[in-house]
Amino acid sequence: MAAETASEREIEWQLDAQDLRLVLRWIEVAAESANGITITPGRTVTNRDTYVDTADRRLDRAGYSVRLRRAGRDAPEATLKSLDGERTDALRIRLELAERLDVDDPAAIAIAPGPVGQRVRSLVGPQKLIPLFDLHTRRRSFPLTADGVPSGELLLDETTIRAHGGAILSRLQRVEVEVPEAAVGVVGPLVESLQKACGLQPAALSKYEAGLAANGHRRADTPAFGPTVVDPADTIGHVALAILRRHFGVMLAKEPGTRLGDDIEDLHDMRVASRRLRAAISLFRDRLPAEAERLRTELAWIGQTIGAVRDLDVQLVQIDEWTAILPEADRDARGRLRAVLVEERARAREEMLQALDSPRYARFVRRFGAMLRTRTGSRTPPARAVAPDLVERRHRGVRKAMQRIGGENDHDGYHGLRIAGKRFRYALEFVSDVYPGQTKPLVRRTAALQDLLGDYQDGHVAIGRLRELAVSRAEDLGPEAVFAMGEIAERYRTGMVDVQGRTERAYDRLRGKTWKRLRKALEAARPETPPVAQTVADAVPEAAPPPS
Repeated sequence: MAAETASEREIEWQLDAQDLRLVLRWIEVAAESANGITITPGRTVTNRDTYVDTADRRLDRAGYSVRLRRAGRDAPEATLKSLDGERTDALRIRLELAERLDVDDPAAIAIAPGPVGQRVRSLVGPQKLIPLFDLHTRRRSFPLTADGVPSGELLLDETTIRAHGGAILSRLQRVEVEVPEAAVGVVGPLVESLQKACGLQPAALSKYEAGLAANGHRRADTPAFGPTVVDPADTIGHVALAILRRHFGVMLAKEPGTRLGDDIEDLHDMRVASRRLRAAISLFRDRLPAEAERLRTELAWIGQTIGAVRDLDVQLVQIDEWTAILPEADRDARGRLRAVLVEERARAREEMLQALDSPRYARFVRRFGAMLRTRTGSRTPPARAVAPDLVERRHRGVRKAMQRIGGENDHDGYHGLRIAGKRFRYALEFVSDVYPGQTKPLVRRTAALQDLLGDYQDGHVAIGRLRELAVSRAEDLGPEAVFAMGEIAERYRTGMVDVQGRTERAYDRLRGKTWKRLRKALEAARPETPPVAQTVADAVPEAAPPPS
């Protein structure tokens, strides 16, 4: 599930020019012998572009610009491009997708059936697209060939930036050299010669950014919820809020990628962030406002919604790995199973997008963000006075979970140990800045146990889904695919048995010298007379959570 293919990438150099006449004279001189590349005159067109976004700038925050282009008598074209970070050179490599529209209306982009419309809908949900500004560009093109092979275009742009449907705000002149990936090395020396000869500078802003600036705007800011830095001397309330802010920021940052579905790791990271938020609220419950506990149930709902897609992603990756080593005769049956799982994933994604587009999710984001912005945690005990007890409580949970496992087929027992191990690991990570460098050895050992038990849980979930599909989709799959599903289930069971044999050894590494050494260090750093505990809710008494 790659994020893009080579055909979807725009590769070009962007250079600002004070006077394009200098570039035209350089082209006349260099046309026949510019670094072995032939430059020929092309056509001149006028492009009229309208850039769009939602009122809350969802496309920009997701890292994309979207425009509607009209060029001569051609049908209007919607284009989506990824936005660059800061760069010091002129070369830009960006995702670019285009789609023809039937009507000349920027709002039509959100209902277009092709790749641009689909991505825009995933990112903006029910929000309406509104025009931001217009660009009118007179473009002269000069095709490039190297040894008779087409190798891109040199483009001279004179652009007027306007308020949407209104006055001229600014102008810019730009040289762009767009090439296929195979021609980058060939055309690069030509661009370098052009840049030096004409005194061109790498473009400081994309045209989108220049349009924003001319209209008095800038790129959408990343939401800020308060301090995220932790010092060993901080209060436990400050630590708790800093941890929540960090992972809430990650969850929101991964939401656009989760919505698009191009890279399964974005969804995984968003799910993990929601889990860490729940774990932090549970761990620091007594030092957080009551609103945090109320919102924890909403995080569980979000995690379950995302998790349905993630489980299918994991299963599809595993089936692809197994199919690659199968005899040719067995691959068709597993191919039919894969097709059914892809359908299931599409259905789960649709439900996930409905949840992310819902008023319930918007309300959760608003309430959680308000809570983080209005609290400080200053009136709580020092973190080092409280953290040893929190860590010990989570370690005790791991010990009890291990004791509860009733045998090799105790799926609930292994799942309980996995959850307890995860909570212990998160607790160690949450206080890692309070005890710099001291928690890492045990975090690594706990992560190893988690990985084992995660494989066990993935197998258990996958077997359950295969069993359900064998009953509900038997006619679609056919007998050969159902038989293949039995083979796959057996592979999962074999892996689960292997995990069971290794679990006790991994667990033993959590209760030996490494744990005793850490526990001793935490106690040694504990203040002798911790102050009376107060709740973080006392920190800003005038702040009230927004209504639900």
